[in-house]
Amino acid sequence: MTAERRLYVGPSLRRLRRDLGLTQADMAADLDVSASYIALLERNHRPLSAELLLRLARTYKMDMAALTREGAADDVARLQAVLKDPMFADIDLPSLEAADAATNYPGITEALLRLYTSYREEHLALADRRADGETGGAAADASDPVAESRRFLEARRNSFPMLDDAAERLAQRVAAYDSPAGYFRERHGLRVRRLPPEVMVGSIRRLDRHRRELLLSDELDNASQTFQLALQLTYLELDADLDFIMSQGGFATDSGERLTRRALASYAAAALLMPYTAFARAAEARRYDLEALSRQFGASFEQVAHRLTTLQKPGHERVPFFFIRVDEAGNVSKRLDGAGFPFARHGGGCPLWNVHQAFRTPRQIVTQWLELPDGQRFFSVARTVTAGGGGYGKPRIERAIALGCAAEHAPRLIYADGHPGGPEGATPIGVTCRICHRTECTARSAPPIGRQILADDIRRTTAPFGFSDS
Repeated sequence: MTAERRLYVGPSLRRLRRDLGLTQADMAADLDVSASYIALLERNHRPLSAELLLRLARTYKMDMAALTREGAADDVARLQAVLKDPMFADIDLPSLEAADAATNYPGITEALLRLYTSYREEHLALADRRADGETGGAAADASDPVAESRRFLEARRNSFPMLDDAAERLAQRVAAYDSPAGYFRERHGLRVRRLPPEVMVGSIRRLDRHRRELLLSDELDNASQTFQLALQLTYLELDADLDFIMSQGGFATDSGERLTRRALASYAAAALLMPYTAFARAAEARRYDLEALSRQFGASFEQVAHRLTTLQKPGHERVPFFFIRVDEAGNVSKRLDGAGFPFARHGGGCPLWNVHQAFRTPRQIVTQWLELPDGQRFFSVARTVTAGGGGYGKPRIERAIALGCAAEHAPRLIYADGHPGGPEGATPIGVTCRICHRTECTARSAPPIGRQILADDIRRTTAPFGFSDS
């Protein structure tokens, strides 16, 4: 007969006790055991028996899964991902040791994960300062709230498993009601109303606590209305989770902190509308067909593309994507990287990338194989999206978004089926002209740093610059 697996839940039991505001003696009295036994359990020197587990559940009216959940598995996966960084390459780190450390020393594990995240943030900040060069970049970057917020997200690969789990639990509670509006009414005593823009006075969402109403602009389309409901629910019920994640970042500016909190709230709202487990399963089943997923989950094309970049929950990873949104002038308004794509941190991107050409065929998906100067290949899916509107004469903004992944993941995407040329026919692009050394590129807008330009212009061809070979 197979021996019963022993259950060690020391760190989880300690967190539970502290959350309840109890001492070891208090918990021991509640459970009719000795305080020394509670201490042994918390240090993982004794396994938790089935009888005591049931007693815990009855005494504190808790779900047993909250104590026995496989939360350690997430920590193990996160720690193993960190230990794959090249700076640890010369250290023999067996996966079993990482699992033991995460299980038996959760505090040390969390400390290491936080240190690594801080290292990544400082690494990205240093890259920004070096790119700014003589322009006084350190001071400029310190006052740039957008760069500050992007660094926070990039250092965490735009993945926040804590928010995914919390939003998934909230989605299950909401699903028990007839509609999100019914949930607001029953759980928060709020009535959802849709009002014309002249009444909303420029707002798209407003919480009127005095009248106990949640007001939405009736100019919003269905996907946007649903998202705004989810966003308000995030602020009402997941505020503590947002506070905890925000506490891990040191922000130099108030604006950077506000932008980051808004980004995290939007992340949680998307996770509420597209719960991780169901959405990840559907993405694989539909082979990452964005339009099909948007219809299945009642979300917009951009919301689905954004959500796909977040599917990196440790132990449950899907295709790692990068995402960018640009306007017709090439200005970047959103940039998320979960695939290791070297975005241009300063200046414009490469004009040969078809995200800039998507405006020629509005609302149509265009695909492209890309090859960087170092030989890395990626697959890109781009399309225009529209913001604003809602009525005749209302201003609309056209932007293009691109979602991409490394070449080895492309066969999992429906868009790569039968793509002409395949990876061998990839378009050679650069990160940005100033650091791209494709000297014959006809789309170049600036000479690369360090290359000497020929003084004569009598041999000018289609390339805008001539360079010396010496």
